[in-house]
Amino acid sequence: MNDLTLLTDQFPLLQQLDEVGLAILSRAQRVQLPADQVVFHQGSACTHFIIVVSGVVKVLGRNANGRELILYRIENQGSCVLTTSCLLGAEDYPAEGITETEVTAFLIPLSEFQRAIAESEGLRRFIFDSYGERLAKLIGLVQEIAFERIEKRLARYLIEHVGPGFVLLRSHQEIADELGTAREVVSRQLKQFEQKEWVALSRNQVLFLNKSAVKRAAKES
Repeated sequence: MNDLTLLTDQFPLLQQLDEVGLAILSRAQRVQLPADQVVFHQGSACTHFIIVVSGVVKVLGRNANGRELILYRIENQGSCVLTTSCLLGAEDYPAEGITETEVTAFLIPLSEFQRAIAESEGLRRFIFDSYGERLAKLIGLVQEIAFERIEKRLARYLIEHVGPGFVLLRSHQEIADELGTAREVVSRQLKQFEQKEWVALSRNQVLFLNKSAVKRAAKES
């Protein structure tokens, strides 16, 4: 399977591109990245539009004290909202991207990205449809952090990520990074769940004892 066929098979919107769009895609650079590799650094120049066809890239912000917040993940068949924003605004990256798994992606250089916006209706629609979808999810995260109680957010996180045997294998710090809060806040809230006999805690592990109660907490207003 050639690169152009791989892209059009993965993304239905790309199957009806005009000649300009197809020409741009045919020149995209295919890259294979190992897990735990930095894709872009916070503060670095944005030089390529990124299309992920397999694997996962996490995008996280980091403040001056080193505290991290996972903003979102670019997963199979996805593009990066920050990359699009930086390319459109000629800005440096405000966050960092790191592969969580092996990743296959395609890179379109800035000059070709600008041509796509100006000359290819189909590729322009693909770029902005992806941008709008992921921007909405990012705004949803901001609203959660700003307005929802940590008890509800933590309960929802536990329900969404629990594994086989009703066990979640995560450290308190990892959960805090996902939720955009401090480890101490997560530890305190998990301890309250344990005191209510909803969960049992051990090192890097949360065992569900009363999943129904956790579900109710995740849905409470």
